[in-house]
Amino acid sequence: MCSGGLASAQSAKPVRVGILGLDNYQAVAYAQLFNDPKAVGDLAGLRVVSAFAAPASADIKESVDNLPLWKKAIVEYKVNLVGSVDELLRSCDAVMIMTVDGRKHLEQAAPILKAGKRLYIGRPLAASLGDAVAIMKLAEQTKTPCWTSSQHRFSPGFIGMRNHPEVGKVLGCDVFGGCPTEPTHAELYWHAVHSIETLYTIMGPGCESVSCTSTPFVESITGVWADGRVGTYRGIKKGALKYSATVFGDKGVSVAGIYGHGVPVKGIVPVNDKYMGYEGIAIEMAKFFKGGAAPVSAAETLEIFAFMEAAHESKRQKGAAVRLADILEKARK
Repeated sequence: MCSGGLASAQSAKPVRVGILGLDNYQAVAYAQLFNDPKAVGDLAGLRVVSAFAAPASADIKESVDNLPLWKKAIVEYKVNLVGSVDELLRSCDAVMIMTVDGRKHLEQAAPILKAGKRLYIGRPLAASLGDAVAIMKLAEQTKTPCWTSSQHRFSPGFIGMRNHPEVGKVLGCDVFGGCPTEPTHAELYWHAVHSIETLYTIMGPGCESVSCTSTPFVESITGVWADGRVGTYRGIKKGALKYSATVFGDKGVSVAGIYGHGVPVKGIVPVNDKYMGYEGIAIEMAKFFKGGAAPVSAAETLEIFAFMEAAHESKRQKGAAVRLADILEKARK
């Protein structure tokens, strides 16, 4: 098999997928989707065959509490638990890193990329911009396809706003969502990344500068794109919580859908349609594991992390505008 590729002979049999890390519920969710005997379309033709339950992160309660739960749950989908990363790599064609602790991802990704196994890394990609840059650089050096994304990107009500007939060309977007934090990770990397990726899903890349206003109620971030468009993120710390957006276009203005559901029609958000949840991103992962291109480029991913890091720096500078290019240049040194 060529580096990062899948042999054409494998087209007649399932692509074998391995999971590294079981302290994240998504590991179970994807195993359920890929190992469903009734799976059709893009979700057919894959099988999660093995998983390595990397040790929990002792300083992250979520990791400690959830590892035994998801380790027990995943075997219900006929996934074989293995004792090492080496054993995992011998058993599969492609890998998902599901460890909830982004601090571990660079170290975990290295042997997978060096082995030429196609790799998807669950959010957060890393706990620092430096590690995010290093992961993507290693993927480039080893010529191994690798990507990461929030599941929010492929929620129909979000990705469907980019070419919404009632909105037209997107001229601006205000995204809002929850902003819980984890002391071991940079503030926005832990959870806000989901809504910030929603902003990029709708606006596309090209942000040049970011400013941030922080209060006990909100993280309010404004990004200015190179073409003059403006996108904002409202990270909700207190009060009612919802994940959505308002999208401004050359044809109209519309609320976005809500997570898991479809696009609004004449301002009405559907809630009784098929709930997509993790299925949207699982379909993209399936295409990728079968040999397709990564659906999110390394450049856009690194821009998203530079956006968040620039917001952190703006916060330290009392709301000053911070250029993403400066942040990325510093991280690459």
